[in-house]
Amino acid sequence: MAVNWSSSSKGEIGMKTRTTNARSSQLLTPTKGTTIMKRTLSILITAAALAATVATTANAQKVAVGCQNLPSESQLRQLLVQAPEVNKPIGGLFQGTKMWAAVVNRDGAVCAFATSTTDPAQVWPGSQAIAKAKAYTANAFSLDDLALSTARLYTFTQPGHSLWSLGQSNLFNSEFLAPPSGQYGGQGQIAGGLIFFGGGVPLYRNGKIVGALGISGDTSCADHEIAKRVRDIANLNPPGGALVDDIVYSGPDAPSVFAHPVCLNTFRNGTKIGNEAPATYPFVPPAP
Repeated sequence: MAVNWSSSSKGEIGMKTRTTNARSSQLLTPTKGTTIMKRTLSILITAAALAATVATTANAQKVAVGCQNLPSESQLRQLLVQAPEVNKPIGGLFQGTKMWAAVVNRDGAVCAFATSTTDPAQVWPGSQAIAKAKAYTANAFSLDDLALSTARLYTFTQPGHSLWSLGQSNLFNSEFLAPPSGQYGGQGQIAGGLIFFGGGVPLYRNGKIVGALGISGDTSCADHEIAKRVRDIANLNPPGGALVDDIVYSGPDAPSVFAHPVCLNTFRNGTKIGNEAPATYPFVPPAP
């Protein structure tokens, strides 16, 4: 059926079309208020990004100052490779060849961490947190005139002794762990954590404490052997010398509040000490 388009109809349709287009144009064209809002938001985002950059730079500079007299990551790895070759044997399970190491400054912030192996996955992953916590502990409880290794805190923190439950005071922050193949890992941050067995030693320069070293990846006794060797090679010993905070064993040493248990295949300064005592548990034989 044909449609008869009159001039009147065409005019009305044309007017409606122009009105509709005008409204669409108004909807698509930003108003003055919208433009100002977008510009303001852009300025705020830029300012926030600049502030974050300044804060990050300031933090990095602060950490650099606190870490400048301590081993870097590459130096730490080199020290880990050298240490097992000094005054052998080391003892333990791996003779001290599969280790995580971490260094903190006097503030307790992580300066560097590394593994002794080229493939970090070949060292116990759980030892990364332990090494960082040992470094934090040794730094936290040592002074210029008192070098206190984590090995010497063992007895104090056992049930029935004066520092029992001390470990609950500074919990480790697992956000500051790095994947074996990853980066970051809490560098410049205080990871915290307290460990009370061998492997953590304070670090000194010119008679002043400057931070601490934590080692983990073997028995705690072997960890301590590597830690004191790394410190000695790096010339970061306490004023009293390399052995002033050495590990103490209640046998063969005399009874002491600083005593640490003997581990599996334990050596101290190249001399065999013994083995960890085997445990016995209640046993019920099967019914006949």
